[in-house]
Amino acid sequence: MASNKIITRFAPSPTGYLHIGGARTALFNHLFTKKLGGKVILRIEDTDKLRSTPEYEASIIDSLKWLNISYDQTFKQSEREEVYKKYLKKLIDEDKAYISKETPSEEDKENPDFRLEVIRFRNPGKKVTFTDLIRGEITFDTTELKDFVIAKSLEEPLYHLAVAVDDFEMGITHVVRGDDHISNTPRQILIQEAIGAPRPIYAHLPIILATDKSKLSKRKHGEAVSLNFYRDRGYIPEAIVNFMALLGWNPGTDQELFSIDGLVQIFDITKVQKGGAVFNTEKLDWINRQYIGKMSDTEFTTYIEKYIPSWLDISRSQGKKIIPLLKEKIVCFSDIPKLFDREGELHFVKEISAYQPTLLLWKKNPDPATAKKHLDAVKVIIGNMTVSSDDEFTPEAIKNAIWSYVEANGKGDVLWPLRVALTGQERSPDPFISASILGKTETLQRLLKAIAVV
Repeated sequence: MASNKIITRFAPSPTGYLHIGGARTALFNHLFTKKLGGKVILRIEDTDKLRSTPEYEASIIDSLKWLNISYDQTFKQSEREEVYKKYLKKLIDEDKAYISKETPSEEDKENPDFRLEVIRFRNPGKKVTFTDLIRGEITFDTTELKDFVIAKSLEEPLYHLAVAVDDFEMGITHVVRGDDHISNTPRQILIQEAIGAPRPIYAHLPIILATDKSKLSKRKHGEAVSLNFYRDRGYIPEAIVNFMALLGWNPGTDQELFSIDGLVQIFDITKVQKGGAVFNTEKLDWINRQYIGKMSDTEFTTYIEKYIPSWLDISRSQGKKIIPLLKEKIVCFSDIPKLFDREGELHFVKEISAYQPTLLLWKKNPDPATAKKHLDAVKVIIGNMTVSSDDEFTPEAIKNAIWSYVEANGKGDVLWPLRVALTGQERSPDPFISASILGKTETLQRLLKAIAVV
């Protein structure tokens, strides 16, 4: 089974959706292996027949595709039972494993999965030492493991037996996985030795921590540990990959933004840290915003189609004018609907909410007559603008038309009532952008209404 070529494996169990820790393990396998010109195997470890489902398996594969994390070959443990049976028989024949008669405890009697006979590995009870690429030399005294169970029967192998056999049969040279598997390693090494398998090189990745430094887990942190949580909220896969690469690793420079191909070129597994990596959502948000900012309007438009309100036609002038504003304001694409909600900054695009006339008054000069005078003047200036279509009714054109009046009469005195007249909101885009989005006709209509109530 030996090969000079680097061969790694990502081995998820389809008992749930892919979580952030698993996705990072898949990414690091990809980066490490592709950097060295090797091969990555996707191995679906579905020996847990009660909890494994086709839905979870399909979701894991789809998530890897979404992240652009590739692999070269796929295996399913459920399709390899005859292989495991062959090794179990061999171990029993060589007295390295045996059929054990079990005496049930009171707790076992309540367990429907309990077996009166199982196959146990005959533990030699020795010290096992291996060198981890990240953690250095690690030693376990396997005596305390006693004779551990490796199968419920010849047809029902358990995790450690299946993993050791598969790593051998598939020629796995390097095992890159989370550090929660460190305690599994001595058992697997003992089985490797018993079946005559070479020992792969191990690299155990640091645990991912929440901001309170506790272990990131579904039990404590809910759906926020699931990759789908971020996918559904409209995070960009390239940003997720970039962020995950920095969970426990850094390139040794100040660079923070990387493509997946760029990461392959510079990735060095020896630079992975030993200590836990904090999952900082603020950093993820920052990275995602950088990627959004780099998008062309065409690419951005493709992304927002399922988030934009149905009443807004983004192919028309109004929709096109909103795109730069959205790119500036959102952290992820699921923020878009909130901007158009009744309390959102862009609600005025659909309709103007009722507002108190006093809101039109600039706080430093709350005089209704002054506000009315400036609204009248601005209405006349905008009415006299010569534009052949709303495409020409741009923020720049509007600002150029009224700016001399603004400078002569005070920015706050003129622009505050204009902003409120157009949007009915205290928080909204500047009035030049708002007017441009609304178009000339709607802008004049809203100014007339404001003048009537001020």
